[in-house]
Amino acid sequence: MTALKTAAVIPARYDSSRFPGKALVDILGKAMIVRVYQAVEKCEQIDEVYVATDDKRIKKVVEAAGGRVIMTSNQHQSGTDRIAEAAAQIEADLIVNVQGDEPLIEAQSITQALKPFSQENNLQMSTLKRKINSEAAKSPDLVKVITDYEDYALYFSRSPIPYYRDTKVKDQHYYQHIGLYVYRRDFLLKYAGMERTALEKAESLEQLRALENGYQIKVLETKAKLIGVDRKEDVELVEKELKARNKKI
Repeated sequence: MTALKTAAVIPARYDSSRFPGKALVDILGKAMIVRVYQAVEKCEQIDEVYVATDDKRIKKVVEAAGGRVIMTSNQHQSGTDRIAEAAAQIEADLIVNVQGDEPLIEAQSITQALKPFSQENNLQMSTLKRKINSEAAKSPDLVKVITDYEDYALYFSRSPIPYYRDTKVKDQHYYQHIGLYVYRRDFLLKYAGMERTALEKAESLEQLRALENGYQIKVLETKAKLIGVDRKEDVELVEKELKARNKKI
């Protein structure tokens, strides 16, 4: 099989509602967006890496670190729309969407999400999940996912899924959805142009648009520890984990 050309696009905006300017927050002496960019570059399956942003401050910092930037509209309502605008300017078979607020992302996780595309010619989209405990599953900030026996997504939700009617069940399984996606480029451009769907609006989860339109999403399990930066207090947690990783090296 011919190797699939793969580009990674990292969406980044400055005006985050919960944490303005978080893309440029300092994490152990390095802007978060630069830390994510350099982590993605380490993945051998990635041919090109870009940051997609509408902010000149982010552009300046990324380019100063040697990174490539695609400027996008400031009217986008979602990261997917921003990724799609950038993807339209890139020649690639696969587009990897790596969130700009995941500074703990590692090459291994990206490789994992890419793997099924070399095995399934009709696969259009993949993502990741990791096991969490029942207490963590209660948080609406952590999106949960359930899959079928072949690891295709059945549903994503901010609520704990599945619902255990018998609360005495000890072996309760919950999986957090990790917001890293791989798309076939042509599908991404089509997907971004679809109307928002009822479940997508209800949960405020874009991936439900794909499911509601009949597309399968492969979900691979990862054991990687990832901490997304949604609030200022998350930075301390990320720095603590990075220091622990460095001690193991």
